[in-house]
Amino acid sequence: MLIQRLTIIGVGLIGGSLALSLKRKQACGEIIGCGRSVDNLQKAIELNIIDQYSTDLAQSVQNADMVMVAVPLSMMAQVFQTIEPHLSENTVITDGGSAKACVIEDARQYLGDKYPNFVAGHPIAGTEKSGAAAAFPELYDNRRVILTPTEETNPYAYDKVKKMWELAGANVVDMDIKTHDEVLAATSHVPHVLAYSLVDTLACMNEHVAIFENAAGGFRDFTRIASSNPKMWHDICLANRTAVLEVLAGFNKDLEILTKAIEQEDSETIMKVFTRAKAERDEFCG
Repeated sequence: MLIQRLTIIGVGLIGGSLALSLKRKQACGEIIGCGRSVDNLQKAIELNIIDQYSTDLAQSVQNADMVMVAVPLSMMAQVFQTIEPHLSENTVITDGGSAKACVIEDARQYLGDKYPNFVAGHPIAGTEKSGAAAAFPELYDNRRVILTPTEETNPYAYDKVKKMWELAGANVVDMDIKTHDEVLAATSHVPHVLAYSLVDTLACMNEHVAIFENAAGGFRDFTRIASSNPKMWHDICLANRTAVLEVLAGFNKDLEILTKAIEQEDSETIMKVFTRAKAERDEFCG
């Protein structure tokens, strides 16, 4: 058995689905859930996601050989600082944060001599739903998990985290920290910004009721991710703001070009942008 005692701090879609996927493979002896919402933790018990729970961070990690931190980015530092004195020298720690430079900085600062046992990770999987009730065991099947080890990373810890995600059904790849944050800004963080922004813009219009009542499938598809957890994405935007702002700057420049083309009835430019975009997306999806 790979893990004797797994502690999941933050039993939501990401942490809860990891627990269910590992239970499916009988890879864990015991899974402890930790969080602030007793109702959510009790729901996790009812759904057989976790075996026990605690609202006390220090208590939850005692005797754990693996700790998965799946909390908003703004909470990482506090979690690391609180659990550090209660981790054994062999406890492996990992996370599921969508930005990596800030998490690694927090881990290096607050995990002290336990830092080499920290393996930063990011599962590229999810839905717009949150909480324990949103978890399901197939979330990571054939999905990518990115690990961003550093020079200090303990090879034993890295191997254990990699094996954990493989047992969960994921394809594990390594990536350097800067590349990860730049790529995710473009492919995940900015799309969420745009979805939230569009829905907010339409909601502030006088005709917003009629707009939403008559919204078709395209609107639902494009704005689905605006139903995601606002706190989580607020934290991501601020934590990875440099990369997010760079992508937004490029997008704004291109949007100005397209806006001008529409104003001037520049059919050639409009068709060029739309055709190029369709080709790129078709190739990606294919």
